[in-house]
Amino acid sequence: MTRPLAIDLFCGLGGWTSGLLAEGFDVIGFDIEAHVYGEHRYPAQLVIQDVLTLHGSQFRSADLIVASPPCQEYSYMAMPWSKAKAKAAAIRADETGAELERLNRLFNACFRIQREACAAAGRHIPMVVENVRGAEPWVGRARWSFGSFFLWGDVPALMPATIKARKVPGFRFDGSGRSFQTASVAETGVKAPGMNWSDRTKRGQNFTRIAGRHAVASDGRKQVGSGREWFAGEGATSRETSSKSPTRKFASAMIAKIPEPLSRHIARTYLPMRELVGASA
Repeated sequence: MTRPLAIDLFCGLGGWTSGLLAEGFDVIGFDIEAHVYGEHRYPAQLVIQDVLTLHGSQFRSADLIVASPPCQEYSYMAMPWSKAKAKAAAIRADETGAELERLNRLFNACFRIQREACAAAGRHIPMVVENVRGAEPWVGRARWSFGSFFLWGDVPALMPATIKARKVPGFRFDGSGRSFQTASVAETGVKAPGMNWSDRTKRGQNFTRIAGRHAVASDGRKQVGSGREWFAGEGATSRETSSKSPTRKFASAMIAKIPEPLSRHIARTYLPMRELVGASA
């Protein structure tokens, strides 16, 4: 009997995939780009393709579909900032529904793909979609939350305890060799606050903002220095931490990774599906 097949949409660095592989699935991931940051990369077969262009019929042989569509807009509009509130208000004020459709297009694509896959297979193919709490006002109430990882779709009735699982910035890029995921979630289930973007900073000092000409550590203490190193020169911290920098993209990808306890639980729940289908055929 062949191994069951899972499809990972918006796969990123493969948080879903790592747990699925560990529990005996073969996995094919789809993303609009390959996330490769040194030794960190997607751990299974990767297809570079816009998920919006996929048709679910090509997944008729799948046993499970998982997805983590981007959450940036949902997260932004959940913030108490005037611009964030204005953005949300503008979407709600659009009587045509076009802005809401644009906002939810990636989330809705997951369920379209599931429907098409089920129709082609002639059977139900379960799907679990992960996103943030901020998505609920726009896509409907989640069926479960694993800490701050909110789940929609075919979420099992029995889920693992998740008191300490938090989806907040906590990535450490300090040259210690211990990434955010391995140092925090994999060992404790906690995504601890604090973002250390540069290996120039002293270990343990997670810089969160710039106040005037001084960097401010997470404990509120101003750091010595003019602050010019953040903006000037080839190796300026501002270059390393911009939204398009590899360091920032790496941190974002690691923050978005599904915790292993969650991915393995979903994998174990749906692992017998192919065997059950085969036995009843």
